[in-house]
Amino acid sequence: MNFTVDFIDFGTLNGERIELIRLCNGNAEASILSYGASIHAVRVPDRDGRLGDVAIGHATLAEYVDQPQFMGSTVGRIANRIANGRFVLDGTEYRVPINNGPNSLHGGDRGFDKANWKILTSGTDGEASVTLGHVSPDGDQGYPGTLTVTAHYALDATNTLRVEYRAVSNAPTVVALSNHSYWNLAGADSGTSALDHLMMIPAEQFLPTDDTAIPTGEVRSVEDTAFDFRTPTVIAERVRDARDAQLRIGRGYDHNWIVAKDVADHLRLMARVLDPVSGRVMEVHSNQPGLQFYSGNFLDGSSVGKGGRMIRMGDAIVLEPQQFPDTVNHPEFGSVRLEPGQVYRNVIAWRFGVEGN
Repeated sequence: MNFTVDFIDFGTLNGERIELIRLCNGNAEASILSYGASIHAVRVPDRDGRLGDVAIGHATLAEYVDQPQFMGSTVGRIANRIANGRFVLDGTEYRVPINNGPNSLHGGDRGFDKANWKILTSGTDGEASVTLGHVSPDGDQGYPGTLTVTAHYALDATNTLRVEYRAVSNAPTVVALSNHSYWNLAGADSGTSALDHLMMIPAEQFLPTDDTAIPTGEVRSVEDTAFDFRTPTVIAERVRDARDAQLRIGRGYDHNWIVAKDVADHLRLMARVLDPVSGRVMEVHSNQPGLQFYSGNFLDGSSVGKGGRMIRMGDAIVLEPQQFPDTVNHPEFGSVRLEPGQVYRNVIAWRFGVEGN
């Protein structure tokens, strides 16, 4: 198989060049931006062998900067929400930026999604890969400790795109990274709603939220609810079910499913999505215990995709493997604490294939 890695100028920001790194295996390709260590495009074949871009993103750097929607971005230091932008670590209260109602979202208003990551290495030995790095200094967005992070992206011969996040700190801190890619397996510019996809999430429980999208602490069974995706279900069948108070709160899905209780040393299936029109299938695997499913409820047409189409509700879905939201304030959820000498690790694999004739 012919693996290649190409580097393309994507613009300049604050005097720094933004790179687009294109990973190819001869059958599929993935484009990664140094800005936000973001997935910009993923082109994979449909059941007839036609390539299509299934990742939603912008055509220009200016749009990523001026219309931030975390499209494809690496989000952190803490992915998802922190209630009231505060947490306590070793008896000290830390305040982080409030940028989502009364809460902090995805690391604050200058999170990892807005950093220009450095290209550290690239390679074509058995896969097309690139490793990017970022250093978040002590006090960055209010978080303690200097955090050194890497994101290793690789596309292999099976059309699996994988990212491995690693982080180390020089002082006790908290960290929980994820990737915030928006997906439409019919194609980013197909005009077909991602809500028509069939989705399976192998989880028996989810976390209900309050009206600011913060988990209440309750762990609720998916049985007999609109949150039961244990068998493949068309997303659109339930996403507007106003009888469910949880769907009314988020104007759709923006919740964490409990796939497991703990971070694992191996990958496990988090979700399987099928577009019946193109036949494309995406399986999401990770070592993380939680999966945040967001149905793009607040996509309102203010952002424009790579093909010049307005991005509206239903055009894409987000599946983020991570530790549970607001774990910093919910010890019953586990811990996102990182000590000096420890290595934080989150691995996400998107496995693309086809189904049907």
